[in-house]
Amino acid sequence: MEATRTTVLCVCSVLFALTDVGCELIHIRSSVHHGTKGKDLLLSVDARFPPDAAEIQGSWSHINVNGASTILVSFNKDSKIIDMMYRKRLDFKEPNASLSIRNLSEDDEGYYKLSLNIEFHSEKGTVKKEERTIHVTVDEPVSRPVIERKPSYTVIEDKANVTWTCSVEKGTRVAFRWLRDNVLLTPSERYHFTQDKSTLLISPVRKEDKGTYRCAVSNPVSQIMESRGVELNVYYGPYNLEVNSGQGLRTGKVFTINPGELVHFECQADSNPPNSYVWISKSPNATKIITTGPQLQVKSDELAQTEDYLCRAFNNVTKKQDEAQFTLVVASLRTVKEKYADDGRSTSLLAAIAVCSSFIIGFMLLFLFRRACHPKRVLMNIYNRPFSEQKRPHRSGHEDAADDFGIYEFVSIPGKMDSTQSSCKSLARLESIQDMHTTIYDVIRHVPESPSASLLK
Repeated sequence: MEATRTTVLCVCSVLFALTDVGCELIHIRSSVHHGTKGKDLLLSVDARFPPDAAEIQGSWSHINVNGASTILVSFNKDSKIIDMMYRKRLDFKEPNASLSIRNLSEDDEGYYKLSLNIEFHSEKGTVKKEERTIHVTVDEPVSRPVIERKPSYTVIEDKANVTWTCSVEKGTRVAFRWLRDNVLLTPSERYHFTQDKSTLLISPVRKEDKGTYRCAVSNPVSQIMESRGVELNVYYGPYNLEVNSGQGLRTGKVFTINPGELVHFECQADSNPPNSYVWISKSPNATKIITTGPQLQVKSDELAQTEDYLCRAFNNVTKKQDEAQFTLVVASLRTVKEKYADDGRSTSLLAAIAVCSSFIIGFMLLFLFRRACHPKRVLMNIYNRPFSEQKRPHRSGHEDAADDFGIYEFVSIPGKMDSTQSSCKSLARLESIQDMHTTIYDVIRHVPESPSASLLK
């Protein structure tokens, strides 16, 4: 124990000498305490020195919300004096100077100040002063909130305002929040709150304001509590008017149907309450009401080839209306499903035809090319000319087509110019060359080096 006292005193002395700041001899866990009305509150103090190592003298005082100060208790190491007005409600905890307040009331709010003088036995004549202040609030737990709406009936959009009020029977320092369909609401151009947010004004009301509203409350000593949900119903519309049909073919605002077909049309719009619908037939000569209600039935054999129609939606409460016009054309038309199926088959057939045609054309071009460039074909064009037009006598060497199979080569007559191998294009030009040497078309067998008399004749 003596070693501990010595260590604490040494540490504090060093800190004081180096930093010119006294060592923290006492510690309070929080400077703010939230007390609950009717319950006890402990202002705990932790002493960071051995109580037996020093003489202690101090006091607790209370400064209320009006600024008045009262000394609650004065104490030293051996005795304590509690204000007579608080004897039944205060409890002084020794030896660490903690203070307990029983049965809190709203009058107990304010600041509590601890003043402490400490004189260590090893430092006689040196008194260290410690002071701490704690802010104490006293709150009553909140009860479940209740909300009220004015007006309580269904309102019309853009023509009415709605005021919501949230209240609690019990609770102090209540924090209010508003939710619509579990989404937190914040101030906006149409959403206005009072300073404590207990009241919400929606001005003006619109379609998107409909939903379930709740109020949530809390305070420092209570968890969040929500009110029951209250529905807000709004009259609005009509919006997004559309005319639809499961028959025929639709292109924009034009419906095409087959002759003799019975067609059903439906007119729909977003509206509260539901709209009243009127179907109108329009022609250059007259405009007439056909029927009322959201659905229209049309027999194509009773129509002209083209006719215009109009669906008009009217909200009897909001006094707003909207309309959609469309044209009905009577013409031979397969169903959309058949059309798409035929289009798919036609596309596949066209693709097959295109591939086959490309193959046939390529094969024919290749055949014609090979036929035009065949060596025998070229030579026959030369040797089959009339005898009178031939510059020099020649013969093909093979007249029978059955003998054409084999290996071919071109050679020149010995003694003339050297043998020259020519392309198909070159061979085709032999007719126009006057000095061209006579060419022999030989099959497989070897051509003799000596001139043949039969070839020279």
